[in-house]
Amino acid sequence: MRRQRLPNFLWITWEDATVTLRCFGDRDADTPHIDRVAQEGMRFVRVFTHSPVCAPSRSGTITGTYPTSIGSHHMRCAAVPPPFVRTFPEFLRERGYYCTNNVKTDYNFVQHPGVHSADDYPRDAWDECSRQAHWRHRPAGMPFFSVFNFLETHEGRIRSQEAALLRALDALPPEARHQPERARVPAYHPDTPTVRKDWARHYDTVSLVDQQVGNVLRQLEEDGLLEETIIWLWSDHGPGMPRMKRWVYDGGIHVPLILRVPDKYRELVYPDNPHAWQPGGVYEELIGVVDFAPTMLSILGIEPPEWMQGRPFLGKYRAPARQYVFAARDRMDETYDLIRAVRDRRYKYIRNFLPHLPYAQEIRYAEETP
Repeated sequence: MRRQRLPNFLWITWEDATVTLRCFGDRDADTPHIDRVAQEGMRFVRVFTHSPVCAPSRSGTITGTYPTSIGSHHMRCAAVPPPFVRTFPEFLRERGYYCTNNVKTDYNFVQHPGVHSADDYPRDAWDECSRQAHWRHRPAGMPFFSVFNFLETHEGRIRSQEAALLRALDALPPEARHQPERARVPAYHPDTPTVRKDWARHYDTVSLVDQQVGNVLRQLEEDGLLEETIIWLWSDHGPGMPRMKRWVYDGGIHVPLILRVPDKYRELVYPDNPHAWQPGGVYEELIGVVDFAPTMLSILGIEPPEWMQGRPFLGKYRAPARQYVFAARDRMDETYDLIRAVRDRRYKYIRNFLPHLPYAQEIRYAEETP
């Protein structure tokens, strides 16, 4: 392979959203900016997270290791990871990358046993981690890995009356707004006015995320970096609705992934056959979100360490396609549970180890959400 400039990486993530995107076939979604990335990149249509709630999901994402293996599987458990576990941005920083995160961490870790802070994160992971973190702050000529996390679709926004959110929703163009009476309700939800209103709000917040994606892409183009940057778009787990977030059904663990790879970097993602990467294409093999970390390393020619349990699906160390993906439900806030799931391309097996518990356990945060 000829020597070339290292690619930049841009991750754009949003909260609590399954594949409610127009480019994934959801005709109710209005997502032109995300759809543009899908048209210029590839959609990965069988991607599943290992945990259907924020902190355990992000714990596995940042380490490439199943939370059940490193003690971070309970929601907000403030785990201390084993000393050999590192976050994948640390490897990028060693390669010379400027790494920024804007702004959510929630990796389920603490720096020191017994001392827990709301802003705990692996402090060696980022050069910048704040609401101002941006690739524009890097030293000249330095490659970057920048993460932007958008919260508009979070469960807490479904019924929120926060003034700033309402102003943003009111400013949406008519085609991006959704009327409750026209909302399509999943078969496992009651078809009532309240549920329709919730689903309409969810799609409105997806429209807000799409605007945010457009803003970041515009900044990238203004800086002349679009063709120097590999873009990842994805979500952490399913929406904050019953039987979705916190549950290992597909509504809770099926997530979108879109990658846009400039032509000059196709040989990094598909070294054996760069022409296999086609704009507008679809990748149908199974992927776990736990695979993201080793894949990032593999694209850069870094061999993933043996303790990483994820499997790289692109790059120099690309592994054979998965036969199965795995997911787990454990303590969710104050409510304890123990459920495991394994899925192939067609079937899913769910094992409930505490069958005496009710299917819909009350969780204070969800009940108190306005």
